[in-house]
Amino acid sequence: MESQHDIVLNDVSNYLGDSQDEVQESGDLTGQHEFSLPQADGGKDAWLFLMAGFMIEALVWGLPFSFGVFQEYYSTHEPFSSDASGIAVVGTTATGIMYMIGLALFPAYKAWPHFASITKWAGIPLMASGLIGASFAQKVGHLILTQGAIYAVGGTLIYYPTLMYIDEWFIQRKGMAYGIMWAGTGVGGLTIPFILNALLSRYGFRTTLRIWSICLMILAMPLVYFLRPRLPISQASQSPRYGLGFMKSSAFWVLQAGLVMESLGYFIPSIYLPLFARSLGLSPSIGTLLVALLNAAGVFATVIFGMLVDRFHVTTVILLSTIGTTISIFLLWGLSTALPLLCVFSVVYGFFAGGFVSTNAGVIKMVKQNDRGADIGILLGVVSAARGIGAIGSGPLSEALVKRGLGTGQEGFAYGSGYGSLIVFTGVTAAVGGVGFLGRRLGWV
Repeated sequence: MESQHDIVLNDVSNYLGDSQDEVQESGDLTGQHEFSLPQADGGKDAWLFLMAGFMIEALVWGLPFSFGVFQEYYSTHEPFSSDASGIAVVGTTATGIMYMIGLALFPAYKAWPHFASITKWAGIPLMASGLIGASFAQKVGHLILTQGAIYAVGGTLIYYPTLMYIDEWFIQRKGMAYGIMWAGTGVGGLTIPFILNALLSRYGFRTTLRIWSICLMILAMPLVYFLRPRLPISQASQSPRYGLGFMKSSAFWVLQAGLVMESLGYFIPSIYLPLFARSLGLSPSIGTLLVALLNAAGVFATVIFGMLVDRFHVTTVILLSTIGTTISIFLLWGLSTALPLLCVFSVVYGFFAGGFVSTNAGVIKMVKQNDRGADIGILLGVVSAARGIGAIGSGPLSEALVKRGLGTGQEGFAYGSGYGSLIVFTGVTAAVGGVGFLGRRLGWV
């Protein structure tokens, strides 16, 4: 079995581009030779990094994952309510770009190691600029550019260095660490909707966006200091070894296909639940509650599923998430006509669907076991891009499905409402997202 010391040597070689001889000349990297690395998988520095990463996750992703609150507001208030088409695309553009742009950033970070330590300081100001720009919007297209694209680019500049460095700080407890950090999205998605709903109700969207941009700067900028690499950064750009052998693996692509399909429907409930609640005659605050419950369940799910992928094969964890998610959509959301069942759906869906993101850590673990030369940064970028493809596609697809809803009343439960086709689509994509387990049974994974 490979020791932690061997893993550290591999990390140094992969990230710094050092030859094996150069690494060995430094001696035992945990000893008292040329330098001493901070403790991995624990210790003050590792936990401070993880705490900062958790908070950044909450602040960066909390707003896009709370977009259902904005969706409901923009759809019912001027200047956007008169032509509400494309509003859902604002939220899915933000999440999609943040997932996909890593495919370009990680190779850049590998070629120019100092690039990540520089760009991370620009992320939060750019996010704030996007929100301020959105506060002047007059058309939905303006929102897509500012609250969608500009905000997302800023988010990637702070988020991806964090995602890259966590692999250095946590080696044996990687699944747990990713799970804790990703739980930040759930915490942000639990608290931020209530704050946004209160601000929107009192001040309108323009002042709300400006207030939130100031909050981002105050809360997030001090955290950037703690988002530091554990391994020393090379002093010069290199000819990087990208380690793309994993892309020849059928197992990897089966899991990627499942991730794309799952992502096509994953974001739909958090976007449309407030509008669906309004169609039942419930107040905007109820819609906010449903989004908060969904995200709150994800807090526990990401940590629990993160620990599961450390103990079980990733396809087993995918199956668990898929079954719970699919049942919750078809039986709970599809049969709901009142608040109690909607609340149950939000919690159950939030838990099982929210846990799916932690299976990414399991995919990375599986690939690294089969291909030691696989570069973790490139791997993270490719995996994130698959989720981004689904996120971007879900915006226009969901709007088309709502326009072609199966009905306009409450007959036939939620299936008979204008959201019936959307519910069926979400359930089908969740079910197909579990193709990785079938692939394993067929010997493809």
